[in-house]
Amino acid sequence: MQDQRDRELAAQYDSYPYPARDPAEEARRLIVGSPSHLREVDHWVFGARRAASRPMRALMAGGGSGDGTIMLAQQMAREERPGEVVWLDRSAAARRVAEARAAKRGLGNLRFVEGSILELPDPALGLFDYIDCCGVLHHLPDPLAGLRNLAASLAPGGGIGLMVYAPHGRTGVYMLQDAMRMLTPTDEAPATRLDIGKRVWRHAPDTAWLRRNPWITDHTEGGDAGLYDLLLNPRDVAFTVPQLAALIEGAGLRLSCLVEPLRYDPDIYLPDPKLRERAARLDPVGRAALAEALTGNMGIHIAYCTRPEDQDPAEGRDALWEDPASVPILRELDGPTVAKGIGGGGTLPVSFDGLRVQMPLPRLGAAILGRVDGVRSIGEITDLLAANGASREAVGRDFAALRRVMEPLNRLLLRAPG
Repeated sequence: MQDQRDRELAAQYDSYPYPARDPAEEARRLIVGSPSHLREVDHWVFGARRAASRPMRALMAGGGSGDGTIMLAQQMAREERPGEVVWLDRSAAARRVAEARAAKRGLGNLRFVEGSILELPDPALGLFDYIDCCGVLHHLPDPLAGLRNLAASLAPGGGIGLMVYAPHGRTGVYMLQDAMRMLTPTDEAPATRLDIGKRVWRHAPDTAWLRRNPWITDHTEGGDAGLYDLLLNPRDVAFTVPQLAALIEGAGLRLSCLVEPLRYDPDIYLPDPKLRERAARLDPVGRAALAEALTGNMGIHIAYCTRPEDQDPAEGRDALWEDPASVPILRELDGPTVAKGIGGGGTLPVSFDGLRVQMPLPRLGAAILGRVDGVRSIGEITDLLAANGASREAVGRDFAALRRVMEPLNRLLLRAPG
């Protein structure tokens, strides 16, 4: 699968590990995101059914300078979750950065292996319960073959978190990439190409579409590595929703969800009942594609995939949400703080890369959120609200309404049992 472009990519990431990270900053912040946030993996991949006490082997395929690797390993360590996270990448320079970041945090649940997903499955590495492949497939000579390699490395019941580029939100990127290749061919030395790339961006006219795209900032905020990866990358292929869905199916996998699911619901952008009726005729992939085409601001797609022979993570999820013993948990939100901002009822403002929508919340929404701490069960939250005078029927009804808003936002999830 390796070709000249692939060798040029290897030279790029050895010269400019991506993303640019300073290990000293680990003392100040943990970079979090999707895919591979532990609470997302528990919910969207394992369906909130896999016991937290069960060891989990995770592979970060194309781990780069370590954002996803450090996030997942730190979250597992913080929650005392057994298992290990294996960083896999062929860049020795990226490995040095990722290892230094792990050392700053004192993480002992990490293993670093230099290698390529092109060489998977690897009997020496074994199978994995979860695989992260973030920002890698769209640079491969054959993305489908790469994803098939990952699928073959999955243990039964496991899943994969993907991130690939999307075309509409990257408007302007590919035009400038064309200009860069004309002025600095991909076979020139990375340092030479970076110098030319900086000069081109400095003098790009105001009419260049990338200057009008506020959602892409790697070239302005990501340092040398960010500019190179965005504008000088030797191979960069974007996927629409249908193309990504076809890639996942072609690899023998099942698309479990796109993140955030609500973002891919065209109804939130189409208040007209006649348009909603027409959108309802589309299948789930078609509806997501419609949302992508309508909004025009999706620069990436994040997807969770599972094996079709395993239980669908969505199967039985409604029953879990109705189970008083289930424990709801917020992803990167503090319930009481959110509750104070909402008040009684009202709406929740949501922003998707500059696109703002108002999501209606039920009357008891703030009261419920204020009691979600990742420890209390649904039954215990219901008991607390009932003790304050709310009827159990009203709590159940409003909890369901709150879930319909917050779960598709990837913010209100179910905690792993045990």
